[in-house]
Amino acid sequence: MAVEPDAAHRIDIVANRHRVRVIHGGITIADTLRAVTLCETGYPDVFYFPRPDVNMARLERSPRTSHCPYKGEATYFHLRTEDGRVEDAAWSYEAPLDGARGIEGYLAFYASRVDRIDQTS
Repeated sequence: MAVEPDAAHRIDIVANRHRVRVIHGGITIADTLRAVTLCETGYPDVFYFPRPDVNMARLERSPRTSHCPYKGEATYFHLRTEDGRVEDAAWSYEAPLDGARGIEGYLAFYASRVDRIDQTS
């Protein structure tokens, strides 16, 4: 699905055909063969995970929200670990704008806040 809100900005959401995992503190937080990759002008690609493939018991909703003019309102989640809480480690667009409907209800993780995000064959 390709969206061009303006000539200079583009969002593409494509099915990811690889195994994608989030690992933190030696624990697998997310593991899927059904990720989607969001490619957005000016930003690194981001893997989005379907909720059934995320250990939601490890996540706690954060009060933080943000707004993207292309994707809509984002909600954030803290990651609970044996060593404490990782603040706002993940986010989700639960009701994205039309151009980003392909990530509705999916979760993404900040690579800088977890130990690893792996994509393998």
